[in-house]
Amino acid sequence: MQEIGNNRFAGRTQINADTAENSLSANINMRKKPRLTIRIGSHTLSFSALNANKANSIIYEPYTVRSGISMAANLREAFKEIDLLDNGWKRAAVLIDAPVLMVPVDEFKDKQKELLYHHAIIGHEGETVLSTVLPSLNAVAVYSVNKDLKLVIDDHFDDVRFTHVCAPVWNHLYRRSFTGVRMKLYAYFHDKKIDVFSFRQNRFKFTNCFDTCLVPDAVYFILNVWKQLAFDTKRDELHLVGEMPEREALVKELGSFIQNIYVINPKAEFNRAPITEIKNLPYDLLTHFIKG
Repeated sequence: MQEIGNNRFAGRTQINADTAENSLSANINMRKKPRLTIRIGSHTLSFSALNANKANSIIYEPYTVRSGISMAANLREAFKEIDLLDNGWKRAAVLIDAPVLMVPVDEFKDKQKELLYHHAIIGHEGETVLSTVLPSLNAVAVYSVNKDLKLVIDDHFDDVRFTHVCAPVWNHLYRRSFTGVRMKLYAYFHDKKIDVFSFRQNRFKFTNCFDTCLVPDAVYFILNVWKQLAFDTKRDELHLVGEMPEREALVKELGSFIQNIYVINPKAEFNRAPITEIKNLPYDLLTHFIKG
């Protein structure tokens, strides 16, 4: 196992070539985000905003979701209880964790997105279908949001930008994928699931999501994708990031089959930017604020 940015593996690991520029990049991108950021997971809810009292950092407030009521009702309660939300915000960026359908840009038609989405993904028929264009990857991410939840958000803000929770991660790791010549498979752990994806040139080679927070399941899903893509167990690379279950056990199990495993260390990756010191801040929010 190799940890990116860890000197113990200096002979085998290379830090991203633009690491030295990350601090400046963070300063620039974070100043451009005068919006309240709302992250909505299946069972999680959090709020983030620039910290006016600490340069290049944010205020991050997770909200304890009540299981007996809907996410829309939880959000209504949060507006009554969290001080950060009582600042007269007019603009919001909303990161939604939802099943996603990836459509090539040249095949995407906005009028057909609902039909395509509901044909491919069941159980979300009563929801509003949204889309986010990923220009670098020549793809459009199509996903959905509960109508009542969207109504609560629209009622509180004049200007709302929705995006899929993984969009900043896809964009950032796509740029990282140019480092070296080996093929790379990424596994992003978040919200008790794994998003597994790989890139080829300027598009996705593979992307899929698996619900699990158990090591044996995670190993099975990752190795199955690895085999499906015909990756070389001695040459190609697996990069792990996010809230990994039993990290040491996970890496040990995967290491029995894959030689080059890298665990991405956000503090080293982003040159110890102040935002990386925030406990339990999801990696997608890190990339959302730092890389834009």
